[in-house]
Amino acid sequence: MVEHTLPKGRRTREAVLARGVELACRVGLGGLTIGGLADEVGMSKSGMYAHFGSKVALQLAVLDAAAEDFATTVVLPALRAPRGEPRVRALAERWIACGIERRPGGCLFVKASTELDEQDGPVRDRLRDQHRQLADSIARIVAGGVTEGQFRADTDTAQFATDLHGVMLGLYHGHRLLEDPAAEQHARTAIDRLLAAVRSSPRAGAP
Repeated sequence: MVEHTLPKGRRTREAVLARGVELACRVGLGGLTIGGLADEVGMSKSGMYAHFGSKVALQLAVLDAAAEDFATTVVLPALRAPRGEPRVRALAERWIACGIERRPGGCLFVKASTELDEQDGPVRDRLRDQHRQLADSIARIVAGGVTEGQFRADTDTAQFATDLHGVMLGLYHGHRLLEDPAAEQHARTAIDRLLAAVRSSPRAGAP
C-alpha cells in the first residue's frame, strides 16, 4: 500500500499552527506575533514570515486551524451518527468532552470572542463567520431530525442552535472558572430538556 503523506512544507505549517493555537490560548490573539511564535517553535523570524507574511495573516491562520480542529474532533464525527436525535446527542457528547478538557489557556474561541468583540477588522470578521458557520451546522443537524419526523415540524432550528451553544458556554464557565463538579451534569440535563422540547409526540394509534 502506498502511503499518502503531506508535503514537508505543509506538515511544517500545520505543526506551527498547532503551536500557534496553543500560544494564542495563553496570550490571546492580540498577543500572538510572528516573532513570538518563531521563538516558541524554534524557527527564524524570517522563516515564519515566509509562511504567513504578517501578524494578521498568522492570526487568521490560527483561527482557521482551531476551527478545523473543532470540526475534526466534534462536528464531523457526530455526522456519522444516524440523523435526528442520535446525531444531536453525538454532537453534544463530543462538545462536552471538548469543553471539559483542561487545555492550558482554555478555549481559543471563548477567549477570542471576549477579546475581539469591539475590535473591528478581518480577524474579528473571521471569528464571527466561524461562529455563524457553527450555528448553521447545528441548525442543519437539527433540521435533519425534523425531516426524519423525530422533531416537531415547527422546531426553530436556529433557536435550538443558540440554546445549545449557550449550554456549552455555561458548561465551560462552570467547569473552568467555578470549578463546579456538577457542571457536566447540569449541561446534560439542559440538553435533555432541549431535546424533550422539540421531540415529536407519538402518533395516535402508534405502538
